[in-house]
Amino acid sequence: MALRLYQFAISHYCEKIRWALDYKQLNYETTNLLPGQHLKTVQALTSGAGTSVPVLVHDDEIIQGSSDILDYLDAAFPDKLLTPADEPARTKALSWEQRLDNEAGPAVRCYAYHHFLQRPKVVIPLLTAGTPFYNRFLLSLVFSRVNETMRKWMKINEKTAEESRKIIEALLGELAEAYSRQPFLAGETFSRADLAAAALFAPLFQPEPYPVPWPKAVRMPRDIQAWLSQWQPQLQLLANVYRDYR
Repeated sequence: MALRLYQFAISHYCEKIRWALDYKQLNYETTNLLPGQHLKTVQALTSGAGTSVPVLVHDDEIIQGSSDILDYLDAAFPDKLLTPADEPARTKALSWEQRLDNEAGPAVRCYAYHHFLQRPKVVIPLLTAGTPFYNRFLLSLVFSRVNETMRKWMKINEKTAEESRKIIEALLGELAEAYSRQPFLAGETFSRADLAAAALFAPLFQPEPYPVPWPKAVRMPRDIQAWLSQWQPQLQLLANVYRDYR
């Protein structure tokens, strides 16, 4: 049995799968890719079906996308299921995960990158984490093009960043309300819904196990510092889930 995860270390969607693999206590290896240069590798793996990560390879199986990979892991390794067996809880967990994938993931990415791309010395180590050391130097040489490409590809600008901030705040409010009523988002146990919430918001509370060199607070953009301070109570709820189950 061979499990290999193709990923960006910084990707919060990839963190969903790292967490799931660790939660199930599975042995796996990672291949860290550099954004942009990953295209050929991923296209070769998926026979041109897509260019996004994460991609999980298990023997002859190739699964792309964090939600599909979670489905696969629960089917192939049913110990410590992340998908509730109870139908109402299952429906609720999958609904939460889909919404978080579609809303929280892109919003956190857009809002964070809008600010951090203005700090090349801070963001380059995050983008190149886990890859050969020389990638930091190479990326710094072409950073203006990288910045332009990432903003165009992910539609990152002042307007979309502000819209993303509002989405993040609305979701954090809903999550705080949900966790005030019960310890888990779906059913009576930790599930893929809780995992998705804590993993996708993790770049905002920057947990230690996350495999990137988080910047010290003094090196973070002031707007981000102020926002994090304001929303720290809501983020702490997710940080607690991360701490308890990661």
